[in-house]
Amino acid sequence: MRTYSIEELHRIEHIIAGCRLCYVGMADENGKPYVLPMNFGYEKGIVHLHSAQEGHSISILEKNPQVCITFCTDPALVWQDEEVACSYRMRAESVICYGKVMFEEDLDEKVKALNCIMRQYSDREFSYSAPAVRNVKIWKVVLDEISARELGMPSKVVR
Repeated sequence: MRTYSIEELHRIEHIIAGCRLCYVGMADENGKPYVLPMNFGYEKGIVHLHSAQEGHSISILEKNPQVCITFCTDPALVWQDEEVACSYRMRAESVICYGKVMFEEDLDEKVKALNCIMRQYSDREFSYSAPAVRNVKIWKVVLDEISARELGMPSKVVR
């Protein structure tokens, strides 16, 4: 079983579109890692995230806005020989991205980001109250680096 790089942007964006969560990694001033599963929206090389106005992640990002964001499709167990343990592997596709978090403060831009996030999960249109928009922290991450991989080319899948 092999791991292959995925270079085509449309395939990378298809993987991201199929994910329900992303994992956002950051490091505090002592280099201690902190990773959060988060809802997200993706559009044209930008990941939008949302959170409370305050918290551990906000404190970290105010000092070090660099993040690593990972997306992974649902894995499936595959093997080459059912009797050989080391031939078992997970089949999945993953995307790893790097960028810098900028906090969006403009209310109209926050609404656009919220709409982008909601499009990841629903085809409906939404409206937001002014207090809800003011009270949400919007993270905008312009992606500097993107890499993607296809893991464990399947021969059999266990369900």
